[in-house]
Amino acid sequence: MSLYALNLFDLADNDLYLQYSRRSVAAVEKQGGKVVALGKLDGGLDGSDVRPRRVMILVEWPSKEAFQAFLDDPENEDLHPLREGGTENYLWWTYEKLDDLRPVFREARSAGEER
Repeated sequence: MSLYALNLFDLADNDLYLQYSRRSVAAVEKQGGKVVALGKLDGGLDGSDVRPRRVMILVEWPSKEAFQAFLDDPENEDLHPLREGGTENYLWWTYEKLDDLRPVFREARSAGEER
């Protein structure tokens, strides 16, 4: 099952993420991943108490195992520190790909029944 990795972050005041970005596309593609969206903060919705991040990247992976292979690949050992050192306030979540929201609704109803 496909997996999405949502990355939200601010750039640090250095060029480490620039170095990361030059190599990361090939490293992601090696494991079957594909960047499906890049974004720069356009604005926030009123009422949110969460500080927005300036950059958004959404990567689609063919599976959880492919994403883990990207993280564990020894060829990327010096790549990941560039991402870590080149960003601040990093948020990284993974989401299972769904065709629709019915599974989420079923989970919510089941959780409500258990209370």
